Amino acid sequence: MNVLVLGSGGREHAISWKIKQSKLLHKLYIAQGNAGTNKLGTNVSINPEDFKSIKEFVLQNNIELIVVGPEAPLVKGISDFFKEDEQLKNVKLIGPSKQGALLEGSKEFAKDFMQKYNIPTAKYQSFTLEYIKDAYHFMESLQAPYVLKADGLAAGKGVIIENDLAKAKTQLKEMLEGKFGDASQKVVIEEFLDGIELSVFVLTDGNNYVLLPEAKDYKRIGEADTGPNTGGMGAVSPVPFADKKFMQAVEEKVIKPTIEGIKSEKIDFKGFIFFGLMNKNGNPYVIEYNVRMGDPETEVVIPRIKSDLLELLIAAAENNLSGKTIEIDKRTVSTVMLVSEGYPGNYEKGKELTDINESKDILVFHAGTKIADNKILTNGGRVIAVSAYGTNMKDALAKSYVKAQEIQFEGKNYRKDIGFDL
Repeated sequence: MNVLVLGSGGREHAISWKIKQSKLLHKLYIAQGNAGTNKLGTNVSINPEDFKSIKEFVLQNNIELIVVGPEAPLVKGISDFFKEDEQLKNVKLIGPSKQGALLEGSKEFAKDFMQKYNIPTAKYQSFTLEYIKDAYHFMESLQAPYVLKADGLAAGKGVIIENDLAKAKTQLKEMLEGKFGDASQKVVIEEFLDGIELSVFVLTDGNNYVLLPEAKDYKRIGEADTGPNTGGMGAVSPVPFADKKFMQAVEEKVIKPTIEGIKSEKIDFKGFIFFGLMNKNGNPYVIEYNVRMGDPETEVVIPRIKSDLLELLIAAAENNLSGKTIEIDKRTVSTVMLVSEGYPGNYEKGKELTDINESKDILVFHAGTKIADNKILTNGGRVIAVSAYGTNMKDALAKSYVKAQEIQFEGKNYRKDIGFDL
């Protein structure tokens, strides 16, 4: 089978790494890919949001399965584009319809969906600029801190948590006036849930699902979760507090009602669902849905899957997941993200990377890299995810950190405390 993976980050490198191991794979292409995916298949310089160019490539190269890594093409309707095209409708695609993608693409849609299907989540209301006074009144009814979420996609940066009411009101006004562009023309205001976060993932065909390993990621740039949010600075899997009892509660209260809701709404959903959860006194609450794998969680989740991932993806695309099982590696996997100096603000690209070879128990997933003049150069804010297997979290992290020190590029930065709160 010829497979095309859309995306260019660590998530897509990890997915490609796993697909490459499948006996069912013939040729692997990655668009646009990076210096790491280049070793696994053929990088293709097509923008994942350029559906017309993707169509041409798919037809020319007899692509039978597409795995959509990032959220933007899903929210823009790539799944519908394929289904509605006579020449493409039989190509398998991992990713929900445009309606299904609203679970990530619109915070308001997601919250309304949770409310309708009795899925535990924080109290909320959504507002536009014309109703800002009502928004202020609603904020005054809540306890600090105040959670403000841009309704649309804001590249993981559209959430603000503010302790001071006056500052929160100022932030709200700035968001509604365009701080995050069109994404924050509408803002969801939520009550703050106190607890500890984790991410849970399923692969679904819209009727059945397989549960993937859970993970915990670290979003803020600074140690002890300080400073601005990033796309993610590291992750660990499994999560110590996600024991059998808690995960049973997640399945019964969150996953099953979500799948039932998808069926009731007649949403075409063949792909991944990412549940961003809060564990509050042993009870799971949904903070957000994503309709694809998380990053850097993928770099710890995928290495723990022992089963043939391509086989499972085909089953999901063919509505054939019923009765399928998944084998999970019991070892811990940790990942530490090496980022460019200045990230998540302004940073420079084009710094040469050295000492990035893998070794036993160490996997190096490229996030923002490219090849130029036979050199591997930085090409993004998040540059490399250093994943490692260990007998426990401490062991895995120790290996990740040894390799993180070895890899060199000018301005390298990384958090030294991944897993600190576990």
